[in-house]
Amino acid sequence: MPAANLEKLFHDGLRDVYYAERKALQALKKHVRAAQHAELKQAFEQHRDETEGQIERLQRVFETIGKRPQGKTCAAMDGLAEEGEEIMEEYKGSPAADAGLLAAAQAIEHYEICRYGTLASWAKQLGNTDAEALLRETLAEEEKTDQLLTELAESVINAAAEEQAAA
Repeated sequence: MPAANLEKLFHDGLRDVYYAERKALQALKKHVRAAQHAELKQAFEQHRDETEGQIERLQRVFETIGKRPQGKTCAAMDGLAEEGEEIMEEYKGSPAADAGLLAAAQAIEHYEICRYGTLASWAKQLGNTDAEALLRETLAEEEKTDQLLTELAESVINAAAEEQAAA
């Protein structure tokens, strides 16, 4: 068994987030189909495309440490994706569905923001400036998506769910 050190922890973290991104991509495809509001659907489509690029970027990070890209089951992401599935099922066709889907997507974003921030810090500590740059690029995209979703929730999605409920 290899020594339990930061290098191994970094590799394990990469495997975790690689699995998480692939799981998030599956969830985003479903969110695109389930979203009712055009702006939300567009935001999900945009992030789906971005996520494909993030997966490719992670593959490049694996190259920087001489490892092949391979995921490691992430129970946290499985749970977050399951929550999104439950929302799609329970609120299908209701005005609250979009608000719930948006919240589920943000929960995934927050998980990814946490992971990418940590991995970028570890890459820096390990002196892997290439990996750090790639991870920080993805971190910035995740933060931007989170901000976009917040603005969308506060400007139209939550109000639409409330208006429909009052009607």
